[in-house]
Amino acid sequence: MIAFSATRLDRYVLRQLLAALLAATGGLAALIWLTQSLRFVSLVVDRGLSLRVFLQLTGLLIPGFVAVILPITTFVVTQFVYQRLAGDRELTVMRAAGLSSFAIARPALYCAGLAIVVAYLLNVWIVPASYHNFRQYEFEIRNKMAAFLLQEGVFTPVSDTMTVYIRSRDRDGTLHGIMVEDDRQTNSRATILAENGKLEVNGDTPQVVLFNGSREEIDRKTGRLNTLTFKRNAIDLTGDSKDSDVRYRDVTEMSIGELLHPDPHALLHAGDRGKFLVEAHRRLSAPLTAFSFAMVALVAVVSGAFSRHGNVVRPLVAIMAVVGLVVLGLVAQNIATRTPALIPLIWLQALLPGLICCAMLFGREFRLARSIPDRAAPRATVSA
Repeated sequence: MIAFSATRLDRYVLRQLLAALLAATGGLAALIWLTQSLRFVSLVVDRGLSLRVFLQLTGLLIPGFVAVILPITTFVVTQFVYQRLAGDRELTVMRAAGLSSFAIARPALYCAGLAIVVAYLLNVWIVPASYHNFRQYEFEIRNKMAAFLLQEGVFTPVSDTMTVYIRSRDRDGTLHGIMVEDDRQTNSRATILAENGKLEVNGDTPQVVLFNGSREEIDRKTGRLNTLTFKRNAIDLTGDSKDSDVRYRDVTEMSIGELLHPDPHALLHAGDRGKFLVEAHRRLSAPLTAFSFAMVALVAVVSGAFSRHGNVVRPLVAIMAVVGLVVLGLVAQNIATRTPALIPLIWLQALLPGLICCAMLFGREFRLARSIPDRAAPRATVSA
């Protein structure tokens, strides 16, 4: 009967924890997505992108947001749910029913374990893949897709060094009244005019083919206007080739194997190897902070005596402790980047607080559980 009641109790508390975790993580991730996506509004305004492309681009950032906030929301929901159970005297009833601290904390440990599994899936596989797709998509938008989003009667900046204007566009894609402001060469800026043209893709590079036009530029030495007429001319619309043709991968989009065993060609600077190692160990250790944060919340609520007027000090101390652990993690990563030999500090920051809280909350009960069989053994010998 006791085991059955405990199992039902686990499901009862776990349902509340998972529902709150899903709501808190989803709401906070949506809020962060909304604030961070404002950085890409300029792509919609300047490049003329559709809302669908904007949502697809910024939606690829959501897994990264969830991976960062999941340990924190695990702490928040554990603190909230158990604080509410304490306020409703449910923890007092559980204690009176003979449940140990471990039995009371077991649903939170299940919730933290689930959060750890999800965080590992995100950090090891989903986030690197989604961030790689995001960077590739953003690169194509900035350097290639924008060339095909020319609007009639609008000066469209297809790159930082080139602006294109078209008067009209036919249904077959033919452009009329074209003007191109080409500033790719700072010492030889040119204005190109053409009666008509069309967009084409040469290999992987978008270009506009102009017909019956002229190229005008001012000679800086003489101040004279030089004009060159042409019947056909093709212009690359990707801007500066140095910036548009090469895209260097960020550490966030690399896999664990690539970070631990990097390609020598990917190491642009002497400190990149330490940076790669710290990123790999951060991904592998960060999910464990969900366990530590949940244990901090459990110690703050379960280990304290019931107060009829409520207890504000313990939740505040728990919040400050988690904030301190987050800051300590950032400091440890910064130090380990400069000194890779101190990478174990990242693991200590992630796991040691949880183990200390386990000793504080469950240590006395485990010692008593071990001492009971030791005391019972001599009695059994005497009676025999």
